[in-house]
Amino acid sequence: MTQACHRKCVPPHYKEAELSKGESVCLDRCVAKYLEVHERMGKKLTELSMQDEELLKRMQQGSGTA
Repeated sequence: MTQACHRKCVPPHYKEAELSKGESVCLDRCVAKYLEVHERMGKKLTELSMQDEELLKRMQQGSGTA
């Protein structure tokens, strides 16, 4: 995330020591987008993991009673 947002928002040759307003806004948005995607992926992976566990339980129950 750090490298990706830095590449996207900060020019390779610095003109000033401090971030400009535009660079700062760009970095804020980039980080916010990264965190939002990270949260969504975490929720989806948790959901898929729970579905897998449920399916495994069903398969084990089905083979145990046969």
